[in-house]
Order: sequence, then C-alpha cells, then structure tokens
Amino acid sequence: MASCCPTMKLQCPFGLNRKVVSDSGRVSAFWGAEVVKANHHLNAQCGPQKIQTRLIRSVLTPFVDQESHEPLLRTPRADPKSVASIILGGGAGTRLFPLTSKRAKPAVPIGGCYRLIDIPMSNCINSGIRKIFILTQFNSFSLNRHLSRTYNFGNGVNFSDGFVEVLAATQTSGDAGKKWFQGTADAVRQFMWVFEDAKTKNVEHVLILSGDHLYRMDYMNLVQKHIESNADITVSCLPMDESRASDYGLLKIDESGQIVQFSEKPKGDDLKAMQVDTSVLGLPPKEAAELPYIASMGVYVFRKEVLLKLLRSSYPTSNDFGSEIIPLAVKEHNVQAFLFNDYWEDIGTIGSFFDANLALTEQPPKFQFYDPKTPFFTSPRFLPPTKVDKCRILDSIVSHGCFLRECSVQHSIVGIRSRVESGVELKDTMMMGADFYQTEAEIASLVAEGKVPIGVGENTKIRNCIIDKNAKIGKNVVIANADGVEEGDRPEDGFYIRSGITVVLKNATIRDGLVL
Repeated sequence: MASCCPTMKLQCPFGLNRKVVSDSGRVSAFWGAEVVKANHHLNAQCGPQKIQTRLIRSVLTPFVDQESHEPLLRTPRADPKSVASIILGGGAGTRLFPLTSKRAKPAVPIGGCYRLIDIPMSNCINSGIRKIFILTQFNSFSLNRHLSRTYNFGNGVNFSDGFVEVLAATQTSGDAGKKWFQGTADAVRQFMWVFEDAKTKNVEHVLILSGDHLYRMDYMNLVQKHIESNADITVSCLPMDESRASDYGLLKIDESGQIVQFSEKPKGDDLKAMQVDTSVLGLPPKEAAELPYIASMGVYVFRKEVLLKLLRSSYPTSNDFGSEIIPLAVKEHNVQAFLFNDYWEDIGTIGSFFDANLALTEQPPKFQFYDPKTPFFTSPRFLPPTKVDKCRILDSIVSHGCFLRECSVQHSIVGIRSRVESGVELKDTMMMGADFYQTEAEIASLVAEGKVPIGVGENTKIRNCIIDKNAKIGKNVVIANADGVEEGDRPEDGFYIRSGITVVLKNATIRDGLVL
C-alpha cells in the first residue's frame, strides 16, 4: 500500500537527523531514539516483514498493523518550570584584558547595544526558563547594574512567577567559607543551599551556562534530550577543527550518544588521541575531515540530585566542571552528548571578540541578533534615533542615539551614543559608544580649553581597532598599527595592542595628532 505520509528523518541520540530505510527499501520514519528498550515485532500490511524497535521511542509508518502494535511508552515533554539555570560570571577575564580591567566578562558590550550576559539570559527567557541565578565575583558592579535595570519585575523584562538572583561571591563561617570561588564547580557548590529554598522545590534539572558565549539556543531541546536518554548529565557539544580544539574540552561518544571519554583542553599527543570520525554525527566526509573533534560548549544539564551528590559527597574537593567533575562523572554516571549544529562562538580572547563582532556586519551574517521569534533583550535605554549627516556607511551596524557627521564607516560597529565628527574614517573597528551624552555647550567648552570630548574628532583615521566606552579621541589621530605590532602595552597613552588589534581603554584620552 502506498505511503500516506511524507518521508521524515531519524532524530539521532545526539541531535542530527537521518533517514532510516528498511530492508525492503521502504522508508520508515522514527522520532527520537535511545529511550525505551522494547522488542516489539510489528506485522506490516505489505507482508510478513518484521521491524525491531529495540531503541525507538515512537514509530510513525504506514506499514504497521495497529491491532498487533502494542503502544510504546512516551517520554513526557520537559517542563521549563522544572528547570533552573545557573549562569557563571567567569573568572578574572585575563584573556579579554583590557576590556575586563573594570568590568566582568559577561558585562563586556557586544553588537553595538548588548552585553554578553544578554545572550544566555535571552536564551533562557526564549526557552521559557524563568528561574535564573547569576554567579559573580570579579568586577561585578556594572554587571549587577545592567541586570537590575534589564531583568527585574518592574520596568525591565517581567518574569511573573520566576526570578533572577545575583549570587555574589561572599565569605561565610568555617574554613571553607573563607575562600573565594576556586572554579566553576566550587562556585556552584558554595551556593548549593539555594536548591533547598522553597522557590526551587520543584526544580528537577539544573542548567549550567557560561556568560561569555555567542549563540542562539532553545535550551528545552537540550533538556528534552536529557530526559529522554535518562541521563544524569548532558553535555552540549559541536564538531571542532584542529586549530581550536585544544582550547576546549573534547569528548568521545559511543553509538548511543553516551560520552565514554572526556579530556579538558588536551595538548600534543593527548589532543591527537581525542580525534574521532565525526561522520557518525551526520557530517559529510569532507566536513568530517575538517572537523575531527567533538568539543564541549560548556553548557551542561544535571539532574538536581546528581549535581548535589557530585559536589557535596562524590567529589567535594573538585573545583571545575570541565577539567574535574565531568571527566570523573563519565566513569560512573550516564553522561550524554547533545549535538548543537548551529553557530556558536566562545568570546574568550580579544581576537575572538573582535572577529565575532565584525562578523555581525557581513552579508549574510553567520549570526544575527534580529529574530522576531527569539529576540535578544537588553537594557531599555530610551535613546533617540541615530542622526546621520552626509555619511558613507558600508557593511556596518550603527546603534541607537549616535551622531555621525560627514564621515566614512566601513565594516565596523558603532555603539550607543557615539559621536563621530567630519572627515573621520572608521574601518574594521568596534566602537562601543558612551554611557552618557555631553551637551554641545560642554563639548565647545572642552575644545576651547584644549581638551578632548567623548567620541572621535575631525579627520581621524582608525582601523583594526576596539574603542572602549567613553573614549576621547582627538583630531587628526591615526590608529592603524602600521608596524604590525602583535602585543604592546601603553596604558599611559590610553591603549594596548592584543593579537595585532589596538584596544583604546575605557575613559582614555588620545590627544590630537597622535599616530599609533
């Protein structure tokens, strides 16, 4: 009998879709694998063919005799109300210095008007997760201020019965309580008591997130996979090339998607040993050859009772998830992999931060903040529209409340409240903008006194540069790093050079006529 439904795809245990073809050449369709281990033999209407459903949760096929088909168990849909997320505020952020000299990593501006913390926060909101904790320790003032302005019950994003709680590192009684956070796992361990609170009594799963990644993700797909595979821990992962593999935790999986080996940032021979044939994930041979590793994204889901046991009793002295907890748990628990097959970037260094920002200006971009169904939220600043006067703007993003006069902006991002004067040329530049406006009278007064107002002065040429907030760049300045310096420290002149990129410091002043 002819099929009455379109060909569908198999949902692999770790995320990609595949078609399943029976021995007779007919295409059957399967939704979700690796959940219920049953051994039903189904009589097909077209003959005595038997289909074994040993690892299949549900079957959709026109060949099944419904009278002889015993109903298979169905895994319930994951409830966002049963999930709490913990966003890690990160350490000192030395690799992002000097952008982290006065702020925490998640507070670093990105994309013209957002901050890095807006990424996991918005992903949680769009996934329906409303119970959110943020762990902070270093330079957390601006991060706390942004969170209170943006994600609260009053004039920001309304959470109804949910909450956003900032858990700042603090000292408590006892010897252990006198220590600051010693790592990602230790930070969560020090606040385990929050899961004994009344408002988290219905939490069954804990989502651990980083505050310095750029991606769009529905976390409930990850949680659903976690539930369906009956996992104790699920690690979100993606294929990775060899040039960057040593920067991440790498893993190996078996045919069911269970992680059998996990190695945090391996080098040399240890790195080579973690190579796998990623064609098992559904990648074509050429792409699998280019991406021979499976890397952890630093996004984990734990069963709450498993997380409590691991941190309190099993490994009470282990301080980091990636290098200690996950590799140890792989040996004793069901740790599953979830393949995330979309854009993801770790904003951990000046180079990756710069490249990820400028990539937003490309057409079409690999990642974009514009999506009506899953918007990214940020602080409601109520700024006026940007004013552009006789400017040339190519492949760029100009944020709210800017003033651009007879300038050229190419392959650049211009952040909120930026002021760019006539004759200025910006190319391959990330300009973060300003925290406040200066009036025309204030600007005129500063110029009359020989001082430099916030913004970029007339006839200045800038390329391959990150300009932090409230920077004051004078007239006839050239920032080009023409000598190709890779690393340089000149804080007395208001800038550093990292990976060949000039970084103008927050609140710095670059005097008129200076050539960098």
